[in-house]
Amino acid sequence: AVMSSPTKKFKVKLPESLPLETPFLPPGRSVALYRTGEGVYALSLVCTHLGCIVKPSGKGFECPCHGSFFGEDGSVKKGPAPKPLAWLKVTGSAGSYVVDEGSAVPMGTYWRA
Repeated sequence: AVMSSPTKKFKVKLPESLPLETPFLPPGRSVALYRTGEGVYALSLVCTHLGCIVKPSGKGFECPCHGSFFGEDGSVKKGPAPKPLAWLKVTGSAGSYVVDEGSAVPMGTYWRA
């Protein structure tokens, strides 16, 4: 039997009550969205070391498998992860966005509606 996999693009509505610079984790996705003064960005939560799913921890994300720690911008703060978490393509407006998990963008690429 073939199992269907979720599409790489998905819609997400950020709660109006979400404070700036607070991660929003859409249910069923390995992504965190942030709204900042510069715009909106999305991070993959797949650890760049061995592919475990990182979890929010303090001011960033921690890998439960081998202890890597990433900042809120995905930068590596503690290894063994060899590179930052991927930034993902975001489009949309007025609190409603489309995230493309299959399309990485350069770190620091914000969506400004």
